[in-house]
Amino acid sequence: MSCPICGKPVDPAYRPFCSRRCADVDLAHWLRGNYAIPATEEEPDESPEEGDGEGPDGPPGLPH
Repeated sequence: MSCPICGKPVDPAYRPFCSRRCADVDLAHWLRGNYAIPATEEEPDESPEEGDGEGPDGPPGLPH
């Protein structure tokens, strides 16, 4: 197994890294937001939810 930062052999004391330095470099990447899972924004549903009490003209009982 090799260090994901520099490729050197892993030190069991710092696993999965080879040293404290590489562990700190990885932590800095996380803190800066360099590691992220790509996501797509979902478009909001334009239709009213079933059972929310509102029809196409708004809440029941209001004049149109």
